[in-house]
Amino acid sequence: MTAFEEMGVMPELGQAVEEMDWSLPTDVQAEAIPMILGGGDVLMAAETGSGKTGAFCLPIIQIVYETLRDQQEGKGSKLSSHHSGSTHSAHWKMSPYDRGDAMAIDPEGLLCQARDAQGWHGTRTNKAVVGGGKYYYEATVTDEGLCRVGWSTDKATLELGIDKFGFGFGGTGKKSWGKQFDSYGEAYGINDTIGCYLDLDKMEIKWSKNGVDFGKAYDIQAHLKNERFYAAVTLKNAEMKFNFGNTPFKYPPQGGFKALSNAPSENVVQSRIVASGAVNAKPAPNAPQAIIIEPSRELAEQTFNQIQKFKLHLSNPTIRELLIIGGVNIRDQVEVLETGVDVVVGTPGRLEDLISTGRLALHQCRFFVLDEADGLLSAGYGDMINRLHQQIPKVTNDGKRLQMIVCSATLHSFDVKKMAERLMYFPTWIDLKGQDAVPETVHHVVCDVDPEVDTRWKSLKNHVETDGVHYNDKVSPNNLSRETMSEAVKILKGEYVIRALEEHKMDKALIFCRTKLDCDNLEKYLQQRGGGKYSCVCLHGDRKPQERKANLQKFKDNKVRYMICTDVAARGIDINGLPYVINVTLPDEKQNYIHRIGRVGRAERMGLAISLVATVKEKVWYHSNCNTKGRGCYNTNLTDHGGCCIWYDEPKLLSDVQEHLDITIDKVDPSMKVPVNEFDGKVTYGQKRRNTGGSYQGHVASLAPAVKELAELEKRAQTSFIDLKYKKFAQR
Repeated sequence: MTAFEEMGVMPELGQAVEEMDWSLPTDVQAEAIPMILGGGDVLMAAETGSGKTGAFCLPIIQIVYETLRDQQEGKGSKLSSHHSGSTHSAHWKMSPYDRGDAMAIDPEGLLCQARDAQGWHGTRTNKAVVGGGKYYYEATVTDEGLCRVGWSTDKATLELGIDKFGFGFGGTGKKSWGKQFDSYGEAYGINDTIGCYLDLDKMEIKWSKNGVDFGKAYDIQAHLKNERFYAAVTLKNAEMKFNFGNTPFKYPPQGGFKALSNAPSENVVQSRIVASGAVNAKPAPNAPQAIIIEPSRELAEQTFNQIQKFKLHLSNPTIRELLIIGGVNIRDQVEVLETGVDVVVGTPGRLEDLISTGRLALHQCRFFVLDEADGLLSAGYGDMINRLHQQIPKVTNDGKRLQMIVCSATLHSFDVKKMAERLMYFPTWIDLKGQDAVPETVHHVVCDVDPEVDTRWKSLKNHVETDGVHYNDKVSPNNLSRETMSEAVKILKGEYVIRALEEHKMDKALIFCRTKLDCDNLEKYLQQRGGGKYSCVCLHGDRKPQERKANLQKFKDNKVRYMICTDVAARGIDINGLPYVINVTLPDEKQNYIHRIGRVGRAERMGLAISLVATVKEKVWYHSNCNTKGRGCYNTNLTDHGGCCIWYDEPKLLSDVQEHLDITIDKVDPSMKVPVNEFDGKVTYGQKRRNTGGSYQGHVASLAPAVKELAELEKRAQTSFIDLKYKKFAQR
């Protein structure tokens, strides 16, 4: 048995991870896997390379596989103990066996939810009344949507009120029977309580709203006299809660009507649809059980590839996974959806396109995963996440609660905390990262870019192309306005990047720019300046997927020396032994500073991170409210005046980073010469730090004196014990 199997992971999955040389679970896997297998929501913070993808993918794959296997074996759903034998339950409840495939019912059978916005899905109670008597139950609307509630016979379809065997009253204020919809009473919505009356003595049906009786709606036809009558509901993207009389009614009925739960036993019969004969409707092919959202195509591809490796030994049934990212022919993705998917991994834009057009359905989703949630929120996808969460049933078809898993670079992000409080159900926090700190293997420094002191920008004929925010400004070396100083900073930063590459003979570096345009401009400039000497590639959202994939591989294979990227594009990219990072501009979010410089200093290898910080404010693009998200936008006005630009205050950002880390970051001058005193001159960036001749010691060496002292104390204690023992023996 592998270590993973001891946590409850299936042997087939254990075999797959063993073949991947995962001998032991990482810390985050050991914490998260049992929690997810147990049905809990989990919020985890761990570094890239910590195994967090396996921490959520392994248990999700297992539960999806078990669900598919149960469906294949004709068990329908793997029902909870609340549901087992519910057709013979002492309590009235909605039947988990007599329902549409997208109708979710909670374990108590009193809360129903259907999140399919395209179709109606219904259910009926586990019991029925027959023969005579006057009966009543209440249904309360607990979430907006379309609903009809009322009474149904065995012969009726689950879509209540469209045939002559079921009677419904809808939220639009229409009563329905035999596909005939007539005005009745008044419309109702969220928080309204509908009273449902059935009089089998007079053969009449009526409804009330919040205690207001609307009077007779239907006479029941004589040929239905001896039929079984069930409480029934049909929903379209809605939710209702039922009270059959087990608890006091909000609006007790008048006129001798009894609660269904108090119906005489001689008038109560069990549903004809029992567990062994459950209607196992084939799940919709385009409705996966798990949705995993990633902030970038690269991360989505990595997660997708991991899933394919994990499921290698799972068969009969086979888990079907789909990667949904932009830049790929959408028709190909739709074709796969039509044949059936179980797990979807994708990026926000393309996912929302397919969901909004109904080609990807969420009504069977049991796992909602946000990887790198801080990156998703900072990229402006918070509203989209809320919309998708609202569309997913909070209770699955088999009565299980929707599980939400959130991964974040840090759990201390205010936005992540607020989202977790709003959307997650008592999540377990797994914080293996703690408050942000810089690893001792990372040497990070700041270089001020001061256009008032370094005036080279005035005379440079060839320089990096700037981002164009000052096209409409009066910028001139003779006009030292703040717009001119801002343009000067942009020019100087290109020169400082070259200086850093030269001074440290950087043969491999990750270079972060703030915008995609800045990346493109720097790539063009490096190629112009040095040709093969400064060979580089770009990685950002406007590059085609195949180009991005190829560029990343070129960098990993050392076919180019530098990769220029934005924050979002670089998330999740793990490159072993990376020696250098350059921040051309500080990130908008202080947490992203650690995320960036943490690309170096991994696996005990030393790394150097240099950040270029303007001493004056810099005008930059900020397309937060731009209709085109920056594409083809030339509105250089400030956002306060309806434009797409802001003044970027890097000294303030640097202060925020230092306060966040509770440190003062060392500064270097424009020569980029980095002091090596702290590292005793023994550092080769990209290599492990040598201990010989230096003051730095590894943890084994630094603990050696204490271990030696403890060993000596233990030896003395044992000697004293033996001496005392033999002295007592001799005295006898």
